[in-house]
Amino acid sequence: MELMTYKCPNCGGAIVFESEGQQFKCESCDSVFTKEQLSDYDEILRNSGQPENTDTVEAHEWREEDNSQTLDNVNTYVCKYCGAEIVTDETTAASECPYCNNPIIIAPQLSGGYRPDVIIPFRIQKEQAIEALKAFYKGKPFLPKEFKDENKIKEIKGVYIPFWLFDCNVGANISYNATKVRVWRDSNYEYTKTDRYRILRKGSMAFDKIPADGSSKMDDAYMDAIEPFDYSGLVDFDAAYLSGYLADKYDVDIAQNTPRVNARIENSTVDAFRKTVSGYNSVSVADKHIGIYNGKAKYALLPVWILNTKYNNEMYTFAMNGQTGKLVGKLPTDKKKFWGCLAGIAAAIIAIGQFIVL
Repeated sequence: MELMTYKCPNCGGAIVFESEGQQFKCESCDSVFTKEQLSDYDEILRNSGQPENTDTVEAHEWREEDNSQTLDNVNTYVCKYCGAEIVTDETTAASECPYCNNPIIIAPQLSGGYRPDVIIPFRIQKEQAIEALKAFYKGKPFLPKEFKDENKIKEIKGVYIPFWLFDCNVGANISYNATKVRVWRDSNYEYTKTDRYRILRKGSMAFDKIPADGSSKMDDAYMDAIEPFDYSGLVDFDAAYLSGYLADKYDVDIAQNTPRVNARIENSTVDAFRKTVSGYNSVSVADKHIGIYNGKAKYALLPVWILNTKYNNEMYTFAMNGQTGKLVGKLPTDKKKFWGCLAGIAAAIIAIGQFIVL
């Protein structure tokens, strides 16, 4: 298997993608390069050895068979900068040498059926992600001190997550049960009249670029929560955007994602049709027939900042949209602080009660 590294032609240093200026920069001599100047590197990806699945990804039919498999073994490589051995899992497509910290790109993981169609380059810099995480910690008095340690915050990693972007058309025929309730009174009684209706809605919709993450490592709830991505930032895939970041190839294929995407489409369709029914006190779905057709998907890499940290033997994950900065995460509670504060409040209440009695 072949490792790719983007080396500066001026000094031999590592070239990385710089999100701030949306440019490619040498970390050693600060030389700046355009994507076109690095295009020769990308040709290596196109011509490298093919992985097990060699089907084209562009315009996949949703329900076609995909022969890709997730393997449990690991791969080893030799760093072109320092000669050290690099060990990765089967899905790693871009990483860095743990010894010299220079970026590496694993060409076969991004070729054939594993070559992405499109990518959204990082917009949020690491420093911005760290500051946003610090701000997220503020105002949390019961957050353990060890958890918000500066060293842990700096462990945040920029990762290109594999996503499938689904397009489709939908035809729907939905009926709703609805009621109108009128209440009035006279001198003796209160009257309630309930009128019941059956409402029919029929129509079609088009869905464009519904995202579904293609990595088994990622929590679907987290990836859904950092939406939406701004698709105006989509560009044709170029491996140069990966330099300086981590990246994975997909191990959850189209077929595995289809049930979840279909459910999301059906729910969105029902909600959209429901918004056309107004003026009633209650509305509920009585029956629905939803057909999904012309389904296709493109393979994309989308930018996400990830921090995984363990506290009290429990893993806590923070995920930030690397394009928009939207942040989600779960925080632990320092139980000693919590119960100490609660005891202090209780003592204060008791003292105030005694003072009032006296």
